[in-house]
Amino acid sequence: MAVTKGAHHVGLTVPDIKVARDFFVNTFGFEQVGEVPDYPAIFISDGTIMLTLWQATNPDKAVPFDRKNVIGLHHFALKVENVETLKSLHQTLVDTPGVKIEFPPEPLGSGPAQHMMFYIPGGVRMELIALPS
Repeated sequence: MAVTKGAHHVGLTVPDIKVARDFFVNTFGFEQVGEVPDYPAIFISDGTIMLTLWQATNPDKAVPFDRKNVIGLHHFALKVENVETLKSLHQTLVDTPGVKIEFPPEPLGSGPAQHMMFYIPGGVRMELIALPS
């Protein structure tokens, strides 16, 4: 029996903390729930999970993520309500500056769940998943 009880938060270092905050707030409806300006860090939540956004000290010298050669976070995935929401978010993301779509909604394995993969502004790899009800 596992002693952990699910995710509390995921911490992401980003090249522009305000752009990352605005992306999650404006695209997914997250709310800012805290901030430590001197750190600097911003805490945002969808009511289920919290994301901690940290400002990279020197983003111009940061190495872009390479999922096949970097140890650490490969991506993180958030659930969405249904396939229609997933498809709607895909279109929103296509039209969002700084987002790079890796692949559009498609069956996850043999289905019936569907998912898509993309990079948020600043380059963090993210997945959205619609599970069957």
